[in-house]
Amino acid sequence: MAKISPDEISRTLTVGEVARRSGIAVSAVHFYEAKHLIRSRRTEGNQRRYPREVLRRVAIIKVAQRVGIPLAEVREALSGLPAGRTPTAEDWQALSSRWRSALDARIDKLVRLRDQLDGCIGCGCLSVRDCPLRNPWDALSEQGTGPRLLDPD
Repeated sequence: MAKISPDEISRTLTVGEVARRSGIAVSAVHFYEAKHLIRSRRTEGNQRRYPREVLRRVAIIKVAQRVGIPLAEVREALSGLPAGRTPTAEDWQALSSRWRSALDARIDKLVRLRDQLDGCIGCGCLSVRDCPLRNPWDALSEQGTGPRLLDPD
């Protein structure tokens, strides 16, 4: 980590300030940094200092997590943003549109799973192998192991 000069300290945030202002735990700030989602620099006294733009990045991370975007995908997306610059509304549009299709696909898959689960539970047999309605003559076994109807992907 690069050292930060004493005159730059007033323009940066401590780990506690980042945590308080973003509404996350200090341990989460450290975790995000360890996962290369955010970055800090060190003072002469070896204390972490974060640029103010980290608050917007943490907000993006929190929104992405809330909708189920894996942190690896968040890191990849954030790595495309210029370092040291606060993500803009245009940046957010690009990120959110990138994630929208993945969310739509996940929603479609969950709806199919829900609808198939209702039908399966309705008969009470709970057996995909023996179910004459869902898998007559165990035809799905020819496609391999696993839940063929519940997870067609």
